[in-house]
Amino acid sequence: MRLRWLYLRASLQCAAFCAVLALCGPAANSQGQDRAPQYFQSDIQYGAQIFTSQCTSCHGENGDLIPGVNFRAGQFKRVISDNDLRATITTGVPGTAMQPFTFGASELTGIVSYLRNMGSFNARGLMMGNASRGQALFEGAGKCASCHAVNGKGPRVAPDLGDIGALRTAELIHRTLIDPAGSMLPANRPVHAVTRDGKVINGRRLNEDTYTVQLIDEQEHLVSLTKADLREYTVLKSTSMPSFKDKFSAQELADLEAYLLSLRGVK
Repeated sequence: MRLRWLYLRASLQCAAFCAVLALCGPAANSQGQDRAPQYFQSDIQYGAQIFTSQCTSCHGENGDLIPGVNFRAGQFKRVISDNDLRATITTGVPGTAMQPFTFGASELTGIVSYLRNMGSFNARGLMMGNASRGQALFEGAGKCASCHAVNGKGPRVAPDLGDIGALRTAELIHRTLIDPAGSMLPANRPVHAVTRDGKVINGRRLNEDTYTVQLIDEQEHLVSLTKADLREYTVLKSTSMPSFKDKFSAQELADLEAYLLSLRGVK
């Protein structure tokens, strides 16, 4: 009986020890080690622009003016994970010159991407985008304004882009301009419907549930359809938006991206 009790106590102690190891091992450390699985070139470039305009006055171009900090060498204070970086940037460091910054999600993605890759990124070869020139392309040669509204001003055939710079990262905006169909979010896919009497309706979904769908058709009319009354209803994977890969030069693309990133809603 005593041997059985000793064996049970040893088993419980072993289980408790293993539980402590589990808490102190990789699972516990993983919170401090989280990094993005991949940092994208467009986000790094966007972050480089933000760093140049907002951070160099204190940190210097090479990020090494603060004692104990050298961004280019990957040396940080109080920072291990990407979340640590975001927290430091948004809350600042009390008692120091590091003030809090009110960056949006896409700006934070950019600046963190740049800081993590500052040692290998050639900022001197950075192609800076000009938002004013980008707006001219948006409204002119790109013909974007023929489908997209900005803050409620313009057509409703395609999504309103008034806050696109707050909702999408630089990388996603870049990929959308290069490969619109491949980068289109499911919620933005156009639909093709055919009623029982053969009427064809193509448009952009606004709302959808199990029984009905509401959309803006190609004539910008609001249409509500009951799915039971349709003989065909298809969510398309194609898009009428053209690729600008061969239409615009690298500088023009950078300008258009700069304009889109500047759209952060009505303040």
